Formats: sequence, structure tokens, C-alpha cells
Amino acid sequence: MSNLKKVLLINATSSGATGILLVIFNQYLADLFGTPHAWAVSEVGIFLIFFAGLVFITSLQEPIKILFVKLIVSLDCLWVAASLLIVSLGLFKLSTIGYALITAVGLWVALMAFLQYKSLKLTTSPQ
Repeated sequence: MSNLKKVLLINATSSGATGILLVIFNQYLADLFGTPHAWAVSEVGIFLIFFAGLVFITSLQEPIKILFVKLIVSLDCLWVAASLLIVSLGLFKLSTIGYALITAVGLWVALMAFLQYKSLKLTTSPQ
């Protein structure tokens, strides 16, 4: 199994698990984040479930479609940028733990983007 496939599967699993948790425990997590909008937590969860499906399907392709990996890396980078804006500007007046969790997830997503990009480069570089 290639490194790219492994990283994609890790991204799909972590994104899917996070999405499911956000949907199931939306009210608890909204309270933890200090927001009255449990629906927003659910919407992020639903997005992550669909994103995880895209990543998982991409990981199953033989050969893996480079365009899809680039899309996934771009979406991960957008997630990191949005997380950085939310935390640095104190958007949505969240709790300290809410901002800390957004930071932690943003760092994880940045790692996924980096590892996918690096593995893609190794996969597509001439031997």
C-alpha cells in the first residue's frame, strides 16, 4: 500500500469519525464550544462526513486520481485557513476550549495536507 493511500485513509477515517461525533453530540459540543447553535455543529459534521467519503473513494482508486488529491489538499488548506481566522480574530465568541479544539483540529488537518502533498510529490516525481 502506498504512502499516499495510507495518508488518505487516515484522513478519511479521522474526518469521518469527527463528522459523526459532531452530528451525534451536536448539543454537547455546542455547549462545550460556548455557542447556542447546535445546528452549526451538525452542519460541520455533515460536511466532514461527505468530505470523508470523497477522501475514502479517492484512496480506493487505482491509480489514485491526482486531481482529486489536489482537491483534497486544497480543501484541507482552506480548513486550516478558516481555523486560523476563527481563532486569531476570535470569531463567533467561542469558549477558550472551543478555540483550543479548533486549533488542535487545524493542526491535525495541516499535517494531513502536508503528508498528502508530500506523498503526492513522491508518487508523481520521475523515478
